[in-house]
Amino acid sequence: MSSTVSIKKTLRGPIPKIPFERMARAVLGRRFELSLVVCGDDLAQRINREHRKKDYKPNVLSFPLSKTEGEIFLNVREAAREARRLKVSLRDRLALLFVHGCFHLKGLSHGRIMEGQEQRILRAFHFSCNGQYTQE
Repeated sequence: MSSTVSIKKTLRGPIPKIPFERMARAVLGRRFELSLVVCGDDLAQRINREHRKKDYKPNVLSFPLSKTEGEIFLNVREAAREARRLKVSLRDRLALLFVHGCFHLKGLSHGRIMEGQEQRILRAFHFSCNGQYTQE
């Protein structure tokens, strides 16, 4: 089995081109099945409320289904607001949030180790993480 990323987009309009499958493979390895849902505020908030009992619009949600399967919900609307506030590109913000979600699927928790790993992956794929770790 080789890694696959199935992508479902639930909102209209284009999203920046990001090598989701290659980035997921770099974080999760070759034997991982990932479902990525690119969504907006309403779905992200509903999933957050139903599965985490938290009532706010998250930027990314990760749900491990097994050791080799997981699901990520990437809220483009919240990411766009954060990108404007942080003065970074939407493409860079989405890349960071996606990688962040992948590391959660791998079992990492917030902190310096996770941030260092995220930065390593982002640099390897030529994304900028400058300014993205302030105000989070």
